[in-house]
Amino acid sequence: MMDYSSFVIDDFDINDYANAILAGEPYPQHQTQFAKPRTGAASKDDISVTISKLDSSIENVGKQIKSLVTTHHEELLHRAVEINNLSGSLTSVRRGLDDVDTSLEKLREKIRVPYRTLETSAIRLQRTRQASDALRRISRFIVLSRRLDTQMTEFAAFDKPSTAEKKLDNSNRLFADQQDDKERIIAKAALTIAELGALLDGPEDTGDTLKNCLPETGHRTTPTMDALVPLRSVKATVAHVPFIEEARCKVTREMESMIITGLSSLDQSLLASSLQTAHNLCVLPTLVQALSKDLCDAVEERIRSTFDLSCISKELVSKENIPSSQGLSYKSRVRTEPTNITAPQWTGALWARLESLVEEMAACCIKVYTLEKALKLKKDPVTQRSFIADVMKVLENKPTSTFWTSVGRSLEKYVRDAAKGSIFLQQTLSAGYPKLLRIFHKLFAKIAVHTDTVYTQSQQSPETILVLRALSTFEDIYLSRSATRLNESVSQAFAGGSRAPPGSNEGVTIARVVMNELDSARFDPLLILAVARNVSAALDGVMMRAEGLISSDRLAVTLLGPMATPQQVLNGQVATCLYYCWTNLEKVAEEHTESAATLVKAGVKKLHLTYDSIIEPLLTAIRRELASIISRLHRVDLQKATNPMAGMAGPSMYMKDLADKLNYVKTQIFTNFTSDMTQSWVLSIVRYVIRNFVLHASIAKPLGESGKLQLTTDMTELEFALGTFLGPSSKRGLEAVGEEYKMLRAMRPLLFIDTASLAGPAHTANLPPLVVLHHILVRSPLPMPHITHGWQEAEYVRWTEERRQEDAWGLVEAALVGKEGEFVELARKVLRQARGE
Repeated sequence: MMDYSSFVIDDFDINDYANAILAGEPYPQHQTQFAKPRTGAASKDDISVTISKLDSSIENVGKQIKSLVTTHHEELLHRAVEINNLSGSLTSVRRGLDDVDTSLEKLREKIRVPYRTLETSAIRLQRTRQASDALRRISRFIVLSRRLDTQMTEFAAFDKPSTAEKKLDNSNRLFADQQDDKERIIAKAALTIAELGALLDGPEDTGDTLKNCLPETGHRTTPTMDALVPLRSVKATVAHVPFIEEARCKVTREMESMIITGLSSLDQSLLASSLQTAHNLCVLPTLVQALSKDLCDAVEERIRSTFDLSCISKELVSKENIPSSQGLSYKSRVRTEPTNITAPQWTGALWARLESLVEEMAACCIKVYTLEKALKLKKDPVTQRSFIADVMKVLENKPTSTFWTSVGRSLEKYVRDAAKGSIFLQQTLSAGYPKLLRIFHKLFAKIAVHTDTVYTQSQQSPETILVLRALSTFEDIYLSRSATRLNESVSQAFAGGSRAPPGSNEGVTIARVVMNELDSARFDPLLILAVARNVSAALDGVMMRAEGLISSDRLAVTLLGPMATPQQVLNGQVATCLYYCWTNLEKVAEEHTESAATLVKAGVKKLHLTYDSIIEPLLTAIRRELASIISRLHRVDLQKATNPMAGMAGPSMYMKDLADKLNYVKTQIFTNFTSDMTQSWVLSIVRYVIRNFVLHASIAKPLGESGKLQLTTDMTELEFALGTFLGPSSKRGLEAVGEEYKMLRAMRPLLFIDTASLAGPAHTANLPPLVVLHHILVRSPLPMPHITHGWQEAEYVRWTEERRQEDAWGLVEAALVGKEGEFVELARKVLRQARGE
């Protein structure tokens, strides 16, 4: 069966098919059984076979068609009848469509004729309107021109007053009235000129500004812009143009003169009138922009000349009085750097120029603020919109913002160039940066009266920050030198290392340098913050260098004697340096602002912590050593019988060792520190020793009469040793210790009073209730609290010092649970009195 797919494709081409058969190649897009790919041309036999196959296929297709027609002949006949009927219907539809076309043509003719008539009438009406509008505008133009002539005549009368008017001018009130009349006439003339210009040029040349300047004339219908007849093409109006231009020039000159006079004298009334005139002329945004630019350019030029050394050199040369006899002498070229001899004159000239610069900047700044204030207050009488709103439609920023931005940019540029191009300017202005800041403080103080600019310790306006940021080049150099001075003082203090550690003099020197730097910058809230950061960094350096020298090994806290170790001497020197440094800097919070004091106090606190890291371990070791010696009290036999033939017994061995250790601490350890530091330590150690001794003495058991006498002797020796330890610096002696000394003095009679009186407050005054409870238990057969818990005496005393009194009372009360007797009742009575029950 033959494949007929190649013959039914849409783009079948018989010629391409024949060529493919002759070439022995498949027909494009389809591979048939009659055209197989070959390497060479097809042979005659293959072609013959192919033709015979095609004939056979044609005959076969014909048979199939005949078979289909025979099979479906009834259906085909039926469809032929339907097609014949359909042709008749189509003929009717065609006839109807022809009728529709005829009707549409008739309707089109009915519409076209009226439309053309209407179009002709509309064009005629448009031209009539153009002519009417042109006549209206010409009439308005003539009226305004005559009005302007009258106004300019009145204006000329003010410029040439008569003799009688000159006499009236002697009166200030009359002169003010005339000035007001003149300003009103100028404003009216400006409005007339603006309207005449609008009529001449048309709205397309004036844009939206004209709509804002001219008053509204109603909602009448006017021709489109393209249909307006230019009045400059009308001879009747062109004749008036020279007069209008001349009047515009006169009014503009008078307006500019009024603005300059108003800004110079800060006359708000005159300035408002001139701005109204500019608004009427529709040049207000351009005028304000030009004024702002002129003021900014003036300040920029003054800043440039201030930092121009060639100008300073010429100024100094011009001041020199050169004798006429030296007129032909050799003159050197203009110097751009001073010599060592002329440096003072150059420095004085530079500071004088800076003072003058600030004066001119203040004057220009006040003018800009006065101009902006007038723009805010002055309003359009028709729209009631402020002039500043109209100006901001054209300008990018307010005049004051533009001025400060220009000043900051110019100042920053010329300051940076001056610092790079001149060593003299760099050294003079960086070394005298505080003086430079004070000059600009004068600027802020002068303009503060006329502006909303504020520069105080608590508040700084953005404008002031912008100006001072422009001086950051000199500020950075000043701060760098300030940091160098601080770091040099620290380096010199620690230059000797551990062989020559810093002491009190070095600590005072560091604190003095810090205070000097802070005092130099205290007048400026921003500068003192920057200096305070440098101070904080320098104090951190002091802390790190001190930590590098501090010895923290065992020899730094040992108390073996007979002399202080080198580590203790080293730590004493470093601690002395830190002490004098941080104690002198504690006054910063009182003398400077809170923000600056916060930065400095952070560094001071670190110094204090470093100082404590030296002192606390040493004081802890001293207390531990003294407590260890006192705890040897319990090794003394305090219950042996009394020998009436023996004299007064001497102090115990532990008490002698305690006195020797106190003397060692005072003469060998504390001598490495100054008396200002050690005085508080001595008092705290004396109080600690008394409390520790009294607690140990109160739990000494068994205690006989000889033991009581021995404790009394030890107390006497302790008072003597502590008095010696306090030294002559304490004028009151042991009385300066306070409650602890009274407790020691009250301990003696406690040993000898009868048992029944132990619960009497009068007999146990100045003694803690815990000591009385201990003594009651010592006299009784009851066990001591530390014995009950299996503690050593030293452990128990340390526990009572670390806990609250209530905890210690509870421990004693627990030992009384389940006990009865006289001593138990006494103890419970003392507990009730202690608790206030």
